[in-house]
Amino acid sequence: MAFVPVIIAFILYFTGIPIAFALIAAALSYFSFINVGMPPDLILQRFVSSSASFPMLAIPFFIMAGSIMNYSGISASLMKMADVLTGHLTGGLAQVNIVLSLLMGGISGSANADAAMQCKILVPEMEKRGYSRAFSTAVTAASSSVAPVIPPGIDLIIYALIAQVSVGKMFLAGYAPAIIMGLTLMVTVSIIAKKRNYAPSRAKRASLKEIFTQARKSIWALFLPFGIILGLRAGMFTPTEGGAIAVLFCTLVGIFVYKELELKHLPLILKDTIYSTSTVMFIIIAASIFGYYMTWEMIPQALSAALLSATNSKILMLLMVNLLLLILGMFLEGGAALIILAPLLVPVVTGLGVDPVHFGAIAIVNIMIGGITPPFGSMMFTSCSITGVEISDFVKEVYPFILALIVALLVVTYVPGIVMFLPNLF
Repeated sequence: MAFVPVIIAFILYFTGIPIAFALIAAALSYFSFINVGMPPDLILQRFVSSSASFPMLAIPFFIMAGSIMNYSGISASLMKMADVLTGHLTGGLAQVNIVLSLLMGGISGSANADAAMQCKILVPEMEKRGYSRAFSTAVTAASSSVAPVIPPGIDLIIYALIAQVSVGKMFLAGYAPAIIMGLTLMVTVSIIAKKRNYAPSRAKRASLKEIFTQARKSIWALFLPFGIILGLRAGMFTPTEGGAIAVLFCTLVGIFVYKELELKHLPLILKDTIYSTSTVMFIIIAASIFGYYMTWEMIPQALSAALLSATNSKILMLLMVNLLLLILGMFLEGGAALIILAPLLVPVVTGLGVDPVHFGAIAIVNIMIGGITPPFGSMMFTSCSITGVEISDFVKEVYPFILALIVALLVVTYVPGIVMFLPNLF
């Protein structure tokens, strides 16, 4: 009977009910019909208390910063910088797509936001240059998986809160995995582009003068993620205050530097922020209620015991955890999967000597791969709905990128020194 709510949650989710409602319904069914000794007042208090966290205030601030960036000219400036750096490579616009995700991922903080924006900006342009729409959509979805790994991605903050590790350390641990993911995607694009004769977006490599000129124009946009990291590590502000500073910085740059942000954009920015924040927070609350049920039934302890009894090898354990996360990532939305699974798995891997910061990077990369994988990958649905590509055509084009990201995942998993270099350095 203890596992009935889990079955209910999956059944509801597979019938099309949003994950937040599925989790709440499953948890309430447990406390209403199975564990009837729990007073209803305590459950209602849990709804409120699960969102009463000061660090969670960082979420709406960073979401708003990403929205302002889209209207202020910062995104366009980063795209020009990406084109100068990689436009001359084979498959030029596809390479620009990936580099743009690396440049702006830390600011948007959301894989779906990155996928939506790039689908609107780059996919039509890629079609004009001779790329197929399905390939363009697959590249966009795959590159968007890098966005939440770059600081200050929302998933990094959420994991830090769940695992009770430093947000600053999680931010620093995100750079290396994101760069590895970007490089493997770029190699894959290059191989496919050579076979299909996809032309570069620039006739020749940009000169040092061109790169320097564009870097000078884009310096304000490029400074944002690094400024936040340095401010956090220097103790100048908390993650929440850093989010507020990011909003102020993007606003000032949009008004006085790029001069594209106008008063008419304010309602659109507020709408984007409120909608995205409400979605994220509601999932967090639902997952907290569901986690309360699992804690009550000691399911995390049971799972930990089962995994530890299967093997005491760190290598095999990480392989098993990776397989579990990859499979569940195909069915669960990224944020929800992280919130549900992190409390279960962190005690298991730390018991074998894995640093929780390192495991956070592994878990987030895993979940991002699941976001572009059928049957329920959220970035897959976001990208295909915007570009009008059939899911079957998308799947044919995206599988090489999934394999490339799995290679990156194995490097992140089994070479911890790469991930932990910056956190240990600071």
